[in-house]
Amino acid sequence: MNIQIKEVNEFNRQEILKLRVKDTQVGYIESVEECLQESEEVSLWRPVGLYRDELLIGFAMYGLWQENGEERVWLDRFLIAADYQGQGLGKQSLNCLLKHIFDEYQCQYIYLSLYDDNQCAFDLYRKFGFVVNGEKDIHGETVMIKKRINQ
Repeated sequence: MNIQIKEVNEFNRQEILKLRVKDTQVGYIESVEECLQESEEVSLWRPVGLYRDELLIGFAMYGLWQENGEERVWLDRFLIAADYQGQGLGKQSLNCLLKHIFDEYQCQYIYLSLYDDNQCAFDLYRKFGFVVNGEKDIHGETVMIKKRINQ
């Protein structure tokens, strides 16, 4: 099984727009449509489809932000479609995505934020080495950070 990351483009956009999370997860992440609209308004965001071989299974959006003289690479959105959850694809996709982001930006840290009551996401990100850094983002979400581990 091969996880691939493909930029959203005119050929895969409509299929990506159909991705949905479980009903219990809707309040934790914006819809793909909202994400793509935001990426059009803010060119720093990089929206991508996540594929198992050639099958679309998820979506992510990341980018480099400069604020207060500091550059931060953010994994802003990450989702696996409801039909593909519980199969280990989230872990495989996240592993591939983190490597991709570290390589693309040659950064030492990746930031993300999440709601305090999103325990499943906290558990997943902790397994990948993310730790709470004590900050809240502009929406009041808890910020987590992962340090690059040189191999």
